[in-house]
Amino acid sequence: MEKVTLNVQGMSCDHCVRAVEGSVGELSGVNSVKVNLKSKTVDVEFNNQEVSLDKIKETIDDQGYDVE
Repeated sequence: MEKVTLNVQGMSCDHCVRAVEGSVGELSGVNSVKVNLKSKTVDVEFNNQEVSLDKIKETIDDQGYDVE
């Protein structure tokens, strides 16, 4: 398992949390995802044999948020 913390801009409410956690959490290979609105970060634990970091970032981007 690999763990990363991504800086994500544009998240401001509970809907944002549900959108990001829901979409990333549905990816095969993602073990856990946790949004922190205060720090504007997303912690993701995933199996890099099943899903790439780029795919995770793309999924967040597709929800309308900017991954830095």
